[in-house]
Amino acid sequence: MLDKVWFPLSLTLWVATISSVLVLCTGIIIAYVFARRDFWGKELAELLVTLPLVLPPTVIGYLLVIFVGRKGLLGHFIYNFFGTGIMFTWQAAVIAAYTVSLPLMVRAAQAAIEAVDKELEYAAYILGRSETETALLITLPLAKRGILAGLVLSFARAVGEFGATLMLAGNIPGKTNTMSLSIYSAFQAGNDELAQTLVLILILISLLAISLTGRFIGKLEV
Repeated sequence: MLDKVWFPLSLTLWVATISSVLVLCTGIIIAYVFARRDFWGKELAELLVTLPLVLPPTVIGYLLVIFVGRKGLLGHFIYNFFGTGIMFTWQAAVIAAYTVSLPLMVRAAQAAIEAVDKELEYAAYILGRSETETALLITLPLAKRGILAGLVLSFARAVGEFGATLMLAGNIPGKTNTMSLSIYSAFQAGNDELAQTLVLILILISLLAISLTGRFIGKLEV
């Protein structure tokens, strides 16, 4: 049974790690813009970024299929450039995980950045620092605990992703069967031992994520 546990576990951790790196890089930029910029359409942009939190996973998966499928805007470009589609691959699972976990990162990082005293930023500007230097040296370091909390939540959300991944990447044994998909398959097949083992592992990962998030938020409030 070890091989039936190891592959979905390693794939899930790999997908969650890659998507979390992407979420960290893009989420901080989006969060900073939302926290420190006022522009036309800001409320709509915030709504669109938050939308995956409230939409059913199947709806998210369907929209992603339309977007990255062979006839989709991005999918058509990828197919013409690489000669192959992205659906039903581990990369598709990364896209699904990234989409559903990005809002958690943006919300947590945005709240942390908004909590940073703007007077500190103004002082840096007076001393000749550019906005980019101020953000990297002052704002983001002071908001780091909120950012880390968002990163942990995003990773945990990516680990547990099911619906969007099923529609976009499929549930192909030995290729795209993540932990959540493997639990579903094991349950459908009546393999309770495998399902219970995978469930236990996911619970442990979730408990660890909750514990780490609580520590970061607790230190942020001190």
